[in-house]
Amino acid sequence: MQDPLADAGIIRKLWIGEADQYRDHLLRLDAASRHSRFGGGVSDEFIGNYVGTTFGLRAIVHGFYVDGMLRGAAELRPLGPAFAREAEAALSIEAPWQSHGVGSVLLDRTLLAARNRGITKLHMACLANNRRMQELARKFAAELSFDFGGVVGEVAAARPTPLSVFRELVADNCGFATAVLEVQSKILKTPVQAGSSR
Repeated sequence: MQDPLADAGIIRKLWIGEADQYRDHLLRLDAASRHSRFGGGVSDEFIGNYVGTTFGLRAIVHGFYVDGMLRGAAELRPLGPAFAREAEAALSIEAPWQSHGVGSVLLDRTLLAARNRGITKLHMACLANNRRMQELARKFAAELSFDFGGVVGEVAAARPTPLSVFRELVADNCGFATAVLEVQSKILKTPVQAGSSR
């Protein structure tokens, strides 16, 4: 259950050992995309620290991969203590892959993860001039309210069902298998150093 997208890209969950891929993706964002993702200009050091805490906060990150490289991500971060009913969703997509349906598939996967965790309210904050994010929120029936130059979209997530849990389980298993195959492929492509003895 990997969603094929532009440039033969796939969507899958990132695992804790792939935090460096998430960091590198965020560092590759152009200035406008980085500004939109974080609601302002942030330094490379900030991004490193941010990613360093992401996976420890029960966040779930789904990634859009092209040729084994992370080019887009959707983060679901619970707000509050364990078993929180509210969470924040944030998307980041590198410029060449924007406006190709990547955000829609990432948000759909994020909504599925939220639903299966009993999250009833999903907050998506974006700047008032971020039209792409506003259109994406509207596509998913978000109710937008404007406040202090920003936009906050709240999406009421449906309750989990056996089918929604199964759908996420299948997607995670396929994603894990893909990640393992990518690692094996990289190992096999590594050239044997000259002069090595057996």
